[in-house]
Amino acid sequence: MSSFVDSPNGIFPSVCSLDCPDQCGLLLHKKNGKIIKVEGDPNHPVTKGFICNKVRNMTERIYDKKRLKYPMKRIGAKGEGEFVRISWEEAINTITTRWKELLQSDGAESILPYSFYGNMGNLSAEGMDRRFFNRLGASQLDRSICNSAGAAGYKYTMGGSYGTDPEDTIHTKLFIFWGINAVSTNMHQVAIAQQARKQNGAKIIVIDVHKNKTARIADWFIPILPGTDTALALGLMHILFAENMVDSSFLEQYTVGYEELREHVEQYDPVTVSGITGIPVEDIVQLARMYGKTSPAFIRIGNGPQHHDNGGMFVRTISCLPALTGQWLVKGGGAIKGNSGYLAHNTANLQRPDLLKNKKTRVINMNLLGEALLTLDPPVKSLYVYGTNPAVVAPAGNKVRSGLKREDLFTVVHDLFLTETARYADIVLPATSSFENTDFYTSYWHHYIQLQQPVIEPFEEAKSNIEVFRLLAKGMNFTEAAFEETEAELIDQSLANPKNPYIKEINFETLSKHHYLKAKARFPDSFPTPSGKIELYSEKMKQDGYPPLPTYVPLIKDSDHYFQFIAAPNHNFLNSTFANQTKHIELEKEPVVVLNCEDAEKLDVKDGDQVRVWNERGECILKASVGVNVLPGVAVTQGLWGAEKGTKHLVNALTPDRIADMGGGATFFSGRVTVEKIILEC
Repeated sequence: MSSFVDSPNGIFPSVCSLDCPDQCGLLLHKKNGKIIKVEGDPNHPVTKGFICNKVRNMTERIYDKKRLKYPMKRIGAKGEGEFVRISWEEAINTITTRWKELLQSDGAESILPYSFYGNMGNLSAEGMDRRFFNRLGASQLDRSICNSAGAAGYKYTMGGSYGTDPEDTIHTKLFIFWGINAVSTNMHQVAIAQQARKQNGAKIIVIDVHKNKTARIADWFIPILPGTDTALALGLMHILFAENMVDSSFLEQYTVGYEELREHVEQYDPVTVSGITGIPVEDIVQLARMYGKTSPAFIRIGNGPQHHDNGGMFVRTISCLPALTGQWLVKGGGAIKGNSGYLAHNTANLQRPDLLKNKKTRVINMNLLGEALLTLDPPVKSLYVYGTNPAVVAPAGNKVRSGLKREDLFTVVHDLFLTETARYADIVLPATSSFENTDFYTSYWHHYIQLQQPVIEPFEEAKSNIEVFRLLAKGMNFTEAAFEETEAELIDQSLANPKNPYIKEINFETLSKHHYLKAKARFPDSFPTPSGKIELYSEKMKQDGYPPLPTYVPLIKDSDHYFQFIAAPNHNFLNSTFANQTKHIELEKEPVVVLNCEDAEKLDVKDGDQVRVWNERGECILKASVGVNVLPGVAVTQGLWGAEKGTKHLVNALTPDRIADMGGGATFFSGRVTVEKIILEC
C-alpha cells in the first residue's frame, strides 16, 4: 500500500479508470480515510481540471450501499439473484475444484474468460488474468466488441494507431467530428475545439445520424443515413481531386496509390453520393471545399460508424483524407482515430503468451457469446466474467441471457455490483475500485501515461483482479514466478518496450514521482505499413481479400423491418456502468427512441407515446421522442438501461451479432426494427 492509504486526510493524485479517451487526471479529497470529493487536476496538461458528471459523482458509486461486500454463492434459480455469503477460501476452492474437474472431463478449452475494459488499468484488464488463462490453457477471447473494426481499417492505411496530438488542435481552424458524440464521450476534444473557435474563429462540423449533444454545439450539423459514411468520404475525395484541392507534393513523398485512387473515386460524384447518404449535393460540395481550403483541418474519427457491417472500410477510407490535403504536416491538422501506438507497452511481458502451451487453442469472438454458449461444440462449460456486463452489453442480448441460464454452465462473476450478468452466476466475487489499486493507464487519445496508486483501503472484502488471479493460480497449483510478481514489477516489465522509443524514459519510478508523463511522440517519417508510406492503395488488403482501394459497400439488409436501428451511448452512463446508480438515472431520466416526425405521423405516434420496438431478436417498450433529430427511416436510442422487473429496456436484445468486415468487430448499428404505437386498453 502507498502512503496515500496511510494518510486519512488530504488531497491525492489519481486518474479516471473509465473506458474513455480523455483519461482525466484527478484529485481525490479524503477525510477520515474516505474519499469525500472527486475533482479534476487543474495541472493536467490536457484535461486541465474539467471532468464529467460520471466521474464527479464517483463517490456515490464507490460507497453505494448496493456494492458487493463479500463472496457469495447462488442458492436460487439463475437470473433471480438469490445468494448467500461465503468466505474467500470457500469461493476459491469451489472455483478451482470445478475447473480441475473440467480439465479432466472436458479439457481446458471448456473454460472461457469473458472480460473487457470496465477498468482501463492495464494490470487490471490484461495482466495477471491473461497470464492465468494462458497457463490454464482456456479458450482465448477475441476482445473485439469496441474499436477493432476501425483499428484494422486504420492500420491498413496508416500502419498503426498514430494520429494528431490533441494538444496541437488548439491551432485547428476546421474541426470535423465524424460519427462521435464527443460532448458525451470525448469532452476535452470539444473543449479544445470551442477554445479554438473563440480564439481563432475555428468552425465545428458534426456528421452523425442523430442531432445529439455534440451536433447541437456545432456550426454545421450534417445528418447522414446510417452506414453510408464511406460513400461520403469517397465523394469528398472525388471533389478534392476534381477541383485540384490535393497536396501533390505530400502525396508523392508520403503515400502510395494516389493516382489509382484519383481514377477510382471518379465514380463517386456528388449526385451519386447524395443518393446514397441522404445529404444534399450542395452540402457535399460545400463540405469538400471547406475541408480542401481550410488549414489546419482536423477530423475526429468516431466509433459510431465502425459499428456497422462496413465499419472497418469506413475508417480505412476516412483515414485517407488528411493525406490527400497534406494536413498531416500541418500543426493542428490530420486526424485522430486513436493514439495508442505512441503509448504502446510491452504486452508480451505483461500477458505472457508463452505460458499458453497449445498455440492452436480455440479463439472465441466476444460478440458471439450467445452463439458460443448455446451452440458451440465442444461446449463452453465454465464462464469467468470480469470488467464487463455481457447480459446487457453484448449483442443479441436475449441469446446471451438464454446461454447464461444453462444449468450446466458454471459461471463466476467478479464485479463491484450484482450486475445483470452476476445474477446468473454460481459464484460472485467482490471487486475493488480503481482507487484501491496500483495500476498504470495509457490513453488512446492523448499522449500521457498515468499512474494510479491506492488512495483508500479495499472496500470490505473486495479484491483486485491481480489478487484474485494470484489466489486462483495458487488454488490450481501453478508454481511459476509469473504469478508472484508485484504490481511495480509488472509495470516496469510492461513499460520496457524496445519497439516503442517514445516511452523509453518512463517507468514505475519516474511515474511515482510525476504521476503522469508524456510520450516523446512525433509524426513518423516512415509508417509501419508494408510500403513504409500511407497506403491509399493497399496490396495487403488485396491479399487479405478486400478491395485494395477505399470502396463503399452497402450494409447487409438482414430483414424487411423499416427502421435502421442505432443503439447509441447516452451522456450519463458508460455502457452499463452507472446505469444502476440513482443519481445517474435521475440525470438521464428515462430511455427513449428518437424518431423523425414524418415517420411518427405515419405511425400515428406523438411525442411522449409509448412504442414497441421489435424484431426477430427481441423487443423493447420505450417512450417516443419525435422531431427532426434523425432522418426518416432511422430510430435511435441512447444508453444501456438496466433490466428492472417489468421493464423492457434492454436495447441490445435487438442488435445483431454479425461480425463486421474487419477485425472481428461488432455490428451493433446495422440491425433493423419495426416501431409500433402501443394502444392502451381502457
